[in-house]
Amino acid sequence: MSHTVQRVVGVLVFLVVGVLSLPVVAYVFDGQGSENWIVPVQLLLMAAVGAGVTVALPALARDGATTQRRALLGVVWGLLAAVAAVALFFLLLSGFRGA
Repeated sequence: MSHTVQRVVGVLVFLVVGVLSLPVVAYVFDGQGSENWIVPVQLLLMAAVGAGVTVALPALARDGATTQRRALLGVVWGLLAAVAAVALFFLLLSGFRGA
């Protein structure tokens, strides 16, 4: 698979999983006393997904990067996707003018 295809697939995976991770985690942890775990679990999930995707698709990191460096970069990419998803949901729920 070429570098361009790997990057496109990686970005699409990050976008889809980032947007879907928040509602899925909220559905699982939407109970009395567990609602405070939604965002931390989503961040951990996205960090793990980011590490896995970047290790599986080496073109998302620099050429010649070690597996550990790719995993760490993947954690960063995953967390950025999670933050973007939270911002998207905030804007969809509150609008641009606020709640």
